[in-house]
Amino acid sequence: MFFWVAAVIVVLALLVAFSVIKIVPQGREFTVERFGKYTRTLTPGIHLLTPFVERIGRRMNMMEQVLDVPTQEVITKDNAMVKVDGIVFIQVMEAARAAYRVDNLQYAISQLCMTNLRTVVGSMELDEVLSQRDSINSRLLTVIDAATEPWGVKANRIEIKDLTPPTDITNAMARQMKAERERRAVITEADGEKQAAIARAEGAKQAAILEAEGRREAAFRDAEAREREAEAEAKATAMVSEAIARGDVNAINYFVAQKYVDAFAELASSPQQKTVIVPAEMGALVGSIAGIGELVGLARDQQANRSTPPSPPAGRRSSVPRSE
Repeated sequence: MFFWVAAVIVVLALLVAFSVIKIVPQGREFTVERFGKYTRTLTPGIHLLTPFVERIGRRMNMMEQVLDVPTQEVITKDNAMVKVDGIVFIQVMEAARAAYRVDNLQYAISQLCMTNLRTVVGSMELDEVLSQRDSINSRLLTVIDAATEPWGVKANRIEIKDLTPPTDITNAMARQMKAERERRAVITEADGEKQAAIARAEGAKQAAILEAEGRREAAFRDAEAREREAEAEAKATAMVSEAIARGDVNAINYFVAQKYVDAFAELASSPQQKTVIVPAEMGALVGSIAGIGELVGLARDQQANRSTPPSPPAGRRSSVPRSE
């Protein structure tokens, strides 16, 4: 009998110990109620409760949580129907307020997001809704954070997941996008052709400038060559003139022969001349030039002999006898 009584006492002691000793895990907070009234909040760790007086009221999750905002149809400012949904990131900051100031916290926040999403999207036109998601998110975050603050909840972020306009509007947007891309392609192609034409014109301009510079340089070189040729010809003419003035017949013959050869060269290079016949007198002319040169040399020798008086013979004596 004593054994059974001891066993019952041990079991009751264990039950009391389990009901009094509470271990709160990390990321959680427990509210403590005394006779049904909130008294305090247990933070992560081990805690002792008053037996038969205090009990755990609510077990609150203090980590950041993600709630889905259900899909709903919203009418925009320009009477376009769009389907929109989203997600909201919340975190309980005060366990007691979140536990006792609102019933079913997650459902309340979800409904609050849906109503404010309709309000924000309904005040904007379709183009603004599609292009200004960041603006919608920031406006929703401001409203939701202010609304959940009395509940001890902090709204960290709100994101629009999907915006689906009607099918006809989607098709119209696709056609508009295609037309815009085609317009940009035409403009880009025209700009490319313009730049190519400018490049070709610039290249032709540079080529013309270089060609003109080349012609100018060639003309300068030709003029310089003609000038030097004229100087050489003038010097040769002066030398021939001086030789003629000195009575050099060879110079005259050389000058005449050179002119004769130049005239014959022009005759031979004529495009209408198919056959060149060398005249017989050309050889005679050359021979005559040589003969004239020899005659001139003989004439000079004879003139030199006449101007010099002959000397008497050395071994010849007079035949007239001298008188004594």
